[in-house]
Amino acid sequence: MTRIIYTIITLLTICLSCNNSPNLQIYDLRCENLTAPLGINTTTPRFSWKLASDKNGSHQVMYQILAATDSLLLSDGKADLWNSGRVSSSASVMVPYLGKELQARSNVYWKVGVWDDGAKRPVWSKVSHFSVGLLEPADWYGASYIGFPDEAGDPQSPLLRKQFEMKSLSEKTYLYVNSLGYHEIYINGEKVGIDVLSPAVSQLDKRSHVITYDVSSYVSQGRNDLIIWLGRGWFQPKHPGVVYDGPVVKAQLETLTKGSWNTLFVTDTTWSARESGYTGTSDSWSMWRLGGDRIDARSVLADFNAATLDAASWVSANVINIPAHIVSPQMVEPNRIVEKIRPVSITPYEIEGRWLVDMGRTLTGQVEITFPQLTEGQEIVMFYACHLLDGRPYNPGQVDRYIASGKSGEKFRNKFHYHGFRYITISNLHTEPSLDDITAYLIQTNFRDASSFESSDADMNAIHDMVKYTLRLVGLGGYMVDCPQFERIGYGGDGNASSMTAQTMFDLSPLYYNWMQAWADVMREDGGLPHTAPNPFSAGGGPYWCGFFITGSWDTYINYGDSRLIEKYYPLMQRWMEYVQRYSVNGLLQQWGDVYYRNWYLGDWAAPDGVDQTNKASIDLVVNSFISVCYETMAKIAAFLGKEDDAAIYTTQKEQLRNTTHKRFFDSATNSYATGSQIDLIYPMLVQATPPSLIPAITNTLYTMTEQDKNGHLATGLVGIAVLTEWAIKNHAVDWVYDMLKKRTYPGYLYMIDNGATAVWEHWEGTRSHIHNCYNGIGQWFYEAIGGIRPDRNFPGYQRVIISPQIPHGITWAKTSKETPYGTVVVHWELTEDKTLHIDLIIPPGSTAMLEFPENVEDYTVNGTKFRVSTDAINPIVSGKHRIVYKL
Repeated sequence: MTRIIYTIITLLTICLSCNNSPNLQIYDLRCENLTAPLGINTTTPRFSWKLASDKNGSHQVMYQILAATDSLLLSDGKADLWNSGRVSSSASVMVPYLGKELQARSNVYWKVGVWDDGAKRPVWSKVSHFSVGLLEPADWYGASYIGFPDEAGDPQSPLLRKQFEMKSLSEKTYLYVNSLGYHEIYINGEKVGIDVLSPAVSQLDKRSHVITYDVSSYVSQGRNDLIIWLGRGWFQPKHPGVVYDGPVVKAQLETLTKGSWNTLFVTDTTWSARESGYTGTSDSWSMWRLGGDRIDARSVLADFNAATLDAASWVSANVINIPAHIVSPQMVEPNRIVEKIRPVSITPYEIEGRWLVDMGRTLTGQVEITFPQLTEGQEIVMFYACHLLDGRPYNPGQVDRYIASGKSGEKFRNKFHYHGFRYITISNLHTEPSLDDITAYLIQTNFRDASSFESSDADMNAIHDMVKYTLRLVGLGGYMVDCPQFERIGYGGDGNASSMTAQTMFDLSPLYYNWMQAWADVMREDGGLPHTAPNPFSAGGGPYWCGFFITGSWDTYINYGDSRLIEKYYPLMQRWMEYVQRYSVNGLLQQWGDVYYRNWYLGDWAAPDGVDQTNKASIDLVVNSFISVCYETMAKIAAFLGKEDDAAIYTTQKEQLRNTTHKRFFDSATNSYATGSQIDLIYPMLVQATPPSLIPAITNTLYTMTEQDKNGHLATGLVGIAVLTEWAIKNHAVDWVYDMLKKRTYPGYLYMIDNGATAVWEHWEGTRSHIHNCYNGIGQWFYEAIGGIRPDRNFPGYQRVIISPQIPHGITWAKTSKETPYGTVVVHWELTEDKTLHIDLIIPPGSTAMLEFPENVEDYTVNGTKFRVSTDAINPIVSGKHRIVYKL
């Protein structure tokens, strides 16, 4: 039993009348949660910034935002778009733009000034910048989708060329690119930017993305050569919205001169096209058939310099009729190469000329291989596997092929394909490659790392690090996939179960914006949702998968203070809840049938042996417990939006469902629910379907069953891990979770690690995927339980933080940090032999915090000053660095 007593860590107003210079520094300016974005999708953006100070108690009491069409105008009296004036407010997250009306192509420079309490003058930020993208069809001045004519050859990965003249250089030159399939841009032989595998994913029969490139530094006065290199990506035959065998693109180049934009050219029949020498090894991206690159080096141009391009043969590009759909600016970071990895070993394998390359760990990305001298037409084949099964690479469908030109210095490099792998089998290469000949490039969406964790327990560190690394490997393309190597789709169940972990470990607000947009686009007319977004083909799941549209949007608000999703998609969320109601019988959601866009009807998934996740009672209990979560979340969203009547309705429905769930599934003879599995026992307690008087008995059932029947192991699946983690954090069951995590036998995380795992597996026993967004929900526990950093859900975006380390019996110290929208929260605690807890704490300006004490704590000190838990409601703790000490 834990007694919880809160002590507010406030940003006390401290009189600094003698402070003539500001204490604050401003950093990390963002627009729409992106850094200096080009081509945003709104004319009413929101601004954010962070504050830092080396003095305790510093905090913003007033701000002023200036916005202008030129950075030289950013001063009082000159800002021609917006001067907010001095605003008495501590707000620094998602502050709305209230200046002159913006429009497509608007270029805006902005900065913010902040006053600390008592400061006579502000501190000003550096200047940041954003532009508004092309928002409406009318913003495209006659641009057509073009591609390679299929009658002229293979249209899979063409080069599209445009020669143009620049009579003089302009202030800005922007290229707008809307490709269906991947693209790369080259101007005068140089690749534009460092992004790869652009654009991010979307539901291609409903939406495609436009990316804005500032190519001002790439163009020259006089002749210029532009190449757009295309690859299929998800624009594959038989997928929704795909009407052509090859990728297509719509583009428009514009110049800014004296404040006026002029269109220099668009995509049309004046463009030239040719095959690139790159194609694919699979006829369609689908489950287990993701293929790879096929490169015929005999057809690949040596470079994209003018002389090389002029010497090559070209045909006229075709205009392709693409069905009408939404074309909107991409609002998530691009994919980037974030790490280079060398292999740890290369060994002969099976036959002469075949080599097994071990990269030392699993990864998601691309490969570059430098070959010895090859003969013309010699075909080198590379198969990719995430693990070995019975000593052989487990490789369903990932393969690259390279056909040699016979020239010296040949290299293979993936272009528009990527793989999930650890092992590469290279065949028909008769000279052993060296370790230096092979480089793997780890690729992810360029989201920011937002956390760190380390403790005195090496096993806990290893589990945490594996989970965090796994989430990097599945976060590519502007969404979180189940796995990169077999299916590569955005399952809602996987996302739902890992959402709080992923959003704690990383800054994923833009990624969730893109992903939830895809969920909105895949909703059917009747309110039904598939199990994945985007939804290129039917996939398995259940209501927990579909309802991620609601919970993922709410999590984004809680973790980042970003309300865009719940504001925009609330009506669609209501439609899905109405869909749920239509399939409810006697107050409980019942199984709906398979439809062409989804299949299966799951409760939990990927549970270990001995747990019957297919039992109907368990499925119905898990599903309806989750629907209770959805009702509660909808009530909170409605209340935030000021829709009190809706909030009351959802609250009533939640209470009715909780009561019905308990009556239908509780067995008083065994103090158990449904099958008595961990998830069946925990979920009703978590959603408060269990009457309070029964919680001790059911908790005892849970602990007894775990110890006696499951030998103290985790005994649940993808959904259950997330449910168990949330319940354990709320109920301070830290020793129970810790003891289960310490098990080295099946099933468990250490069992994975001891058997060579470097990323989390799809199944506890190791079948199928060894890079998977499954069981990653446990990651939240390291931060909220051991680390003691929890978001106060009544103050979103970590505006208020709960500091409450839960200390298991086997850990003596932990260092944890969390980058929040307001800055970095740090908790470093150490437990001495006499059970004295020392906490070094950092709270950023703009946040408040609350201490949560165990029941046996009577007093504590803050920076050497003693306080009584029972009598001191507010302590003189300000933002900054502090030491808190109390005895357990």
